[in-house]
Amino acid sequence: MYQNPEIQIKDSASQPRPAQELLEEFKTREHPPRGEFLAFEGVGDKDVYNITAPFTMGGRTYIAGRVEPRHAEGDSEVQFFEEKGGVWVTAPGTPVFRLQDPFVTKVGGELAFGGVETFPHPDTRYSGGIGYRTVFYRGETLQSLRLFARGPDLMKDIRLIQLRNSEIAVFTRPQGPWVADAERGKIGFTKLPSLGALDAEQISNAKIIEGQFLNHEWGGANELHLLDENTIGVLGHIAYIDDANKKHYYAMAFTFDPDTGTPSPLRIIASRGNFPEGPAKLSPELDDVIFPGGIIRNRNDHSATLYAGVSDAQAGRITIPDPFKVPNLKL
Repeated sequence: MYQNPEIQIKDSASQPRPAQELLEEFKTREHPPRGEFLAFEGVGDKDVYNITAPFTMGGRTYIAGRVEPRHAEGDSEVQFFEEKGGVWVTAPGTPVFRLQDPFVTKVGGELAFGGVETFPHPDTRYSGGIGYRTVFYRGETLQSLRLFARGPDLMKDIRLIQLRNSEIAVFTRPQGPWVADAERGKIGFTKLPSLGALDAEQISNAKIIEGQFLNHEWGGANELHLLDENTIGVLGHIAYIDDANKKHYYAMAFTFDPDTGTPSPLRIIASRGNFPEGPAKLSPELDDVIFPGGIIRNRNDHSATLYAGVSDAQAGRITIPDPFKVPNLKL
């Protein structure tokens, strides 16, 4: 087993703060222009949401998105889309995966792609009879993607990125009473020597980053950016359920030193209120939900374009201050 004895995960520089408090701080601090919804074709009357940011393979630019009927959740696919005339259309000749919530990253000359796989689960106390796990594919083209790893059962939001020394940084999201100190969902971290070392055991052995979430709230990593030799930018989400059983999901960001295990404080960077009104998969339960999929950093003006799923029914984008390079604000 690959060991990282030099990594001692440190608590966040501050104590966990409620999501509502972080939201009020965000509303006072930033006033981004209203986001927009993306249009999709080629999926019939199904919704496309929980998208990735655009990425390039073989000289062509794609978005991966979760495709699903409005009133069903078990019938999910991940498809790839290309933009034509302002509309994202199904990319011909690309594979379709029976997954949810896709993510992508480049490792060497390959694309590492993944999503959430569902399956029947016998323990209805914690999963409602539906199990899930994160699965990982790799390949030099979309057509050559092949399965190479699975995460632990009942764990979503596992993300990875290649460091400059070729090691792989892995962020995890243990949750539930079967994982000590995980509560409703916290972020864990580990490093691996290569992509081939990724497996459920290594993911399970990641150390939790304490000091980020209150026990009745939760969060996870959605996309990673290598900022410099010692800093990873983490795009993620923070969430909670209120007394009326309504879910609240917000896009957040922090930075992380993979050598010292030191995180910066969390900051909310976008909310459902930053997008136009629109439908929700379930209303009012999912009215206040955005699920960030990725950002494109616009280095010329310190802005970024955030791509996100909105209320589990649509996909949108919004221009925000670059969360990893904000003037006069130390992350």
